[in-house]
Amino acid sequence: MPSLLIIAHGSRRAASNDEVRQLADRVRAQAGTAYDDVETAFLELAEPDIAAGLAALATRGASEIVAFPYFLAAGTHVAQDIPEAIAEFSVTYPAVKVRLTPHLGASATLPAAILGVAG
Repeated sequence: MPSLLIIAHGSRRAASNDEVRQLADRVRAQAGTAYDDVETAFLELAEPDIAAGLAALATRGASEIVAFPYFLAAGTHVAQDIPEAIAEFSVTYPAVKVRLTPHLGASATLPAAILGVAG
């Protein structure tokens, strides 16, 4: 089974980074057998960075990682920075397959989630 890495931007505000970690905890609790492990990583301003998040999963035995960009829009971070970080990781860990998913904002289920919250 794959492991899941939730990649967020990162913030100077610690509480914001903690929200992402809490989200990962909730995903982990609901994932059942879909993922062996769930981890968070941040593009900047918080730890672990993407390379460290990927490496942590690999060190814990992941041979396949699903990298999920927790971003609403496909800006430079989604289109360039995250794929570059994954490519760099793949040089060091060529045996670990990393699949980059579409970013959160591209999800077909996001409108229903927004309506559920705004309800």
